Amino acid sequence: MTAKEIKTNLDDKSLKGGALEIKIPATGVDVTAIETEAAVESVVAPQAVVPTANKFTPGRKMRGDPARRGGSSGSGRGQNRGGRGEPRERVKPEFDSKIIDIRRVTRVSSGGRRYTFSVAVVAGDHKGRVGVGLGKGGDTALSVEKATREAKKNLIKVVLSPQMTIPHAVEGKYASAVIKIFPARGSGVVAGSSARAVIELAGIKDVCAKFISGSKNRLNNAKAAIEALKKLSKVSRSALHGKVEKIETK
Repeated sequence: MTAKEIKTNLDDKSLKGGALEIKIPATGVDVTAIETEAAVESVVAPQAVVPTANKFTPGRKMRGDPARRGGSSGSGRGQNRGGRGEPRERVKPEFDSKIIDIRRVTRVSSGGRRYTFSVAVVAGDHKGRVGVGLGKGGDTALSVEKATREAKKNLIKVVLSPQMTIPHAVEGKYASAVIKIFPARGSGVVAGSSARAVIELAGIKDVCAKFISGSKNRLNNAKAAIEALKKLSKVSRSALHGKVEKIETK
């Protein structure tokens, strides 16, 4: 007997006296018992909504999660760094640096020519500290980094007046480079070559610098300026001469 014939017989016959026992010959399943059990279960315990399983892997953030987008709620990485549109504060470095000379050095070997770079850098904080460094390497960026690190190691403290100028004239010499630096009120910084970089990064104002020698080596000129600034004292030369004259007269 097929399932269609069973359904037709159930519709035609009434079940007033008792349940109609009909069995499927192929499987031997009691249809009446199955229908009775289903009715009892629907009355006693209504069918509960079975939650659908999440197709995403457990632990992964879903598309609508605010923590993923850097919102205020949630504990994602975006909460710490803020949104993408917010501007980030850039910390200003303590020392400024300036390249005064860069040279390419060639060395001939059995395998061919080897190229290296030699970079001279001046570093200063515009508050009286300044230094000169030299760095060598196979790459320009590496040479600049070495030179900057060397310049910070060789910093000197320049003696300045409250007006950020030098108290008296000085003269310095390094190798064949000779420079003279003297104060000049209201003229600004009057200097050339690498001496200007040294004076500006040291924060000195209203001075003039003059190279007495004819050297064109920028590294030597910068070191000559450093040697001149080392000779500065807190007392001006005129005051020193006045004290000496008074001592002699006595």
